[in-house]
Amino acid sequence: MKVRKYVVKDMNEAVNKIRHDLGQDAVIINQRKIRKPGIAGFFSKKLIEVTAASNNSNKNVTDKNTQDFKDSLEAIRKAVSKRSNISNKSEDISKINQVEKVEKQNFKIMQDGVKEKNTSNELLQEMQEMKNILNSLVKKETISTTDNELIQKLKELDIDDECIEYINNNINSIKDDIEDEEKIKKVIAQMLNTWEEKTTGVMVLVGPTGVGKTTTIAKLAGRLSLIDNRKVGLITVDTYRIGAVEQLKTYADIMNIPFKVVFNISDMEGAIESMKDCDVVLIDTTGRSSKNSMQISELRAFIAKANTDNIHLVVSSTTKNKDILPIIEGYKKLNFNNVIITKLDETTTYGSILNILRLAQKPLSFVTTGQNVPDDIKNMNSSELCKLILGEDSIC
Repeated sequence: MKVRKYVVKDMNEAVNKIRHDLGQDAVIINQRKIRKPGIAGFFSKKLIEVTAASNNSNKNVTDKNTQDFKDSLEAIRKAVSKRSNISNKSEDISKINQVEKVEKQNFKIMQDGVKEKNTSNELLQEMQEMKNILNSLVKKETISTTDNELIQKLKELDIDDECIEYINNNINSIKDDIEDEEKIKKVIAQMLNTWEEKTTGVMVLVGPTGVGKTTTIAKLAGRLSLIDNRKVGLITVDTYRIGAVEQLKTYADIMNIPFKVVFNISDMEGAIESMKDCDVVLIDTTGRSSKNSMQISELRAFIAKANTDNIHLVVSSTTKNKDILPIIEGYKKLNFNNVIITKLDETTTYGSILNILRLAQKPLSFVTTGQNVPDDIKNMNSSELCKLILGEDSIC
């Protein structure tokens, strides 16, 4: 009996090679999908590993075939031994003993020569049993190796540990016969929620200092007024930051849209009332530390006077992962219902998008991709975001 293993792209290639090497009477005793070694091959198309044997009762096994089979059994023994080092469970030890027993029996048969047809069939049956036992032993180890490759890949994309754990668990639960890459995309797409409503009424932007709220609100104003031909009004309460009022007023003058500055809470209602003819009123707020509850409470009083539930939390994609949760928790007091992620042009990995949306549990309304007003702001659907996060697409 000859036993050979082939790594091929498809079964047609396997059948041709088996018939050429082992003859028409050869039988396939095992086939399984494998991937190229290393992280680089993680998302590549899987290959097929096929094990075949020739069943010729009229010939003794040659010394070469005996050695090949002995080498094969030795490789199996090492794989089983490796698995036994990972797990000390009594069940695994019992299975290893079974494999060793079958191994000895099969090798004895190979040494004595296969002369009877029923003896050959018995050998094939025992080999099949050995294969089943081996597969059950190495399955967990294979999954563990794949998991480690996946975890490393996702870490390189700047996805945080909790997201990685969620993705990994959900990939393993998908039973569909699809490539691992498609499983990952499917899980991530389910984690991404995007805003599909039309911007109307009063819209407030809140967030920490330095995330780009003022530039973002200028981009929104330009997009709505110059591209969508809608009547837009601008209000700012950011009177603390030097130059903030002048910056937004300059944009308003260029776009020829009404602009108001609100210095105290009592001025808010009057400012909004003066823009009642506008389709959209955009309100820029002062950047506040999420850890300063007094400042957040002050900001909440301004927003209450605006009388709107269209509140967007602005977060930069360059924010460190460990700082995302404190920001979101601090601004929950303002009851924001959407998220805007800025500065995608200032990073090379986009895992923070997934981290932010998972923690916020709110839809993504807009992303900003540069400094140009009004061009560098856009809506992105789940599919586009998924490609960006996985590194299949980029901003620049």
